Amino acid sequence: MLLIDKILQVTAQCCISGTRQTSTLPKEKKKKIKDGPSLEDFISGEVTKDMNWSDYKGKLKREAGERERLRLPPWLKREIPMGKEFSKLKEDLRGLNLHTVCEEARCPNIGECWGGNEDNVSTATIMLMGDTCTRGCRFCSVKTSRKPPPLDANEPVNTATAITKWGLDYVVLTSVDRDDIDDGGSAHIAETVIELKKQNSAILVECLVPDFRGNEDSVKTVALSGLDVFAHNIETVEALTPRVRDPRAKYRQSLAVLTHAKTVKPDLITKSSIMLGLGETDEEILQTMKDLRSAGVDCLTLGQYMQPTKRHLKVVEYITPEKYQHWEEVGKSLGFSYTASGPLVRSSYRAGEFFLKNLLQERKKSEQSENA
Repeated sequence: MLLIDKILQVTAQCCISGTRQTSTLPKEKKKKIKDGPSLEDFISGEVTKDMNWSDYKGKLKREAGERERLRLPPWLKREIPMGKEFSKLKEDLRGLNLHTVCEEARCPNIGECWGGNEDNVSTATIMLMGDTCTRGCRFCSVKTSRKPPPLDANEPVNTATAITKWGLDYVVLTSVDRDDIDDGGSAHIAETVIELKKQNSAILVECLVPDFRGNEDSVKTVALSGLDVFAHNIETVEALTPRVRDPRAKYRQSLAVLTHAKTVKPDLITKSSIMLGLGETDEEILQTMKDLRSAGVDCLTLGQYMQPTKRHLKVVEYITPEKYQHWEEVGKSLGFSYTASGPLVRSSYRAGEFFLKNLLQERKKSEQSENA
């Protein structure tokens, strides 16, 4: 009680005299606080790569053997998706029996992409061949089964119809793994691309494809389907691949898929992605980036792994925005045409799509000039 009385006395004296206690923080510390993220940034979850999070005191890395999950740092917080564009897109997808990786993989960017940007353009990454995968990677929340339902023969046309209706000029198609089908579903993916180009010859198509168990004929089928960007994700560094991915998904096999796509069609843009925060070292990340460049990969994305459910792998470390900026610079130095690196960057990253769209359009203009 004596302590409380003393506090009340000091407070009363300050109020009467009109004075207040001055800060004892050094000037450098004050400047850091002033220049750092504001309260509003924390509340809204809005972050830019220029923000300085170096003073964040939360725990970013789990120690070996530690079971408790890490708390989500402020730069990974997102607003709850809502709005009429979000609802409209979801209604269109359900009406045509289409699935998206945005929903199935619990992507944190779904509100931003489906809700539309400043031009009121909504985007979604369509997931072909159903919503059930034959593989069970420990980072992925997509449903899994040894024998999923048969392919929907109407899916290629329905997908093309929906995308044409939305008026998109760049679309990303991905798919589940279908090891239960002889060609891994490559013909189905190729048919969707062909149907898209038939309905809208100007549309640019990126396909994020499985490894087809390393089958070169399946890779060739997709690579020559008329798509503009061939994407396949390496996902993680070589040492962690057996623990993170399904046993049928192998690091060297993924590199071979990307290499063969480029061999079949040398001018095809290829793309891959690495998740960070699973326990990899800087040396391993750098080696993976070098391996991808050796495989002829043109574009690379690096983003934060986020545990989708309690059944999946825990996050080992949350990587800071400053470190992602470092990897972006490394990507440039290694010769990637484009490197998108950030905590919330995903395989189908909108800024990356914007860059690739401009790159492809410039290429087409050059080809037309040469042929004129």
